[in-house]
Amino acid sequence: MTGRVVLGSVQTLRLLNRVATTCILATRCEPTLQEIPGAVFPLWRTLHQSPALCAGHNKWSKVKHIKGPKDEERSRLIMKFGLMIKTAVKEGGPNPDMNVNLANILEQCRNKNIPKASIEAAIKNAGKPASPYMLEARGPGGCFLLIEVLTDQPPRSQQEVRRVLTKNGDTAPHATTESGMLSQGVSGNFSRRGVVVVPGQNITLDRALELAIEAGAEDVEETTDEDDAPILQFICDTVDLWKVQASLQRLGMQVTSVACEFVPRTILPLDQEQLDAASTLIEALSDVPDVVRIWDNIQVSS
Repeated sequence: MTGRVVLGSVQTLRLLNRVATTCILATRCEPTLQEIPGAVFPLWRTLHQSPALCAGHNKWSKVKHIKGPKDEERSRLIMKFGLMIKTAVKEGGPNPDMNVNLANILEQCRNKNIPKASIEAAIKNAGKPASPYMLEARGPGGCFLLIEVLTDQPPRSQQEVRRVLTKNGDTAPHATTESGMLSQGVSGNFSRRGVVVVPGQNITLDRALELAIEAGAEDVEETTDEDDAPILQFICDTVDLWKVQASLQRLGMQVTSVACEFVPRTILPLDQEQLDAASTLIEALSDVPDVVRIWDNIQVSS
């Protein structure tokens, strides 16, 4: 009996020694621990070294760097459309049946999946004191910029736009003194026209010109949207906007937006350096809360 007790005690001591040794190895050399037969894994080590549990920071990193910017861009888009709605309501009233510009903007909102609540809030808040007006400026390379603003404090908005223009003006040696500053007379280089936009995939320019003639449009331009997808812009007189839209739809075209915009009478090609500077400037101006839309006469050099 005594021998059995002694043997049991020895086995117990050996088991305890093995557990202690395993714990020491677990803290010093985890790869070796996987090779020890019968090793007992401490519970706290097993939980905190689980790959599934340690990968959470990668998930949130992706949310921060991918979802975050998209949400920010989406919020900015909703805010800008809200300003456009308020401007249209102030100019022509809240009834889209009597306000062609508002109806066009609401159509764009539907195509961009702008929340209905945001649209209704913008129409409701359009009665608050704020006035739309246009600022004229010159950008890098001497390009023309029309900056539509909606604000209840014009001096403040003008000062903020001037600050952005000065900060992001053309600083190259060839720059003129008029670059990156407010400048009168720019609006004379633009005309207000109706613009109907359709996807440009699988449509040649020759075919687009034929469609423009059939639909009653004055001209058609090839360009890209914010996602770099090809689009066609059919330009017409503002009074013919609905007619051109209906004609293009009858011809089988999918209309993505209809709007009254300022179209440049002449376009200005910029080199890559000037184009990068102009892009930075326009992006900075777009981030100004009171800025609704920006028009330019820039053409990318071939």
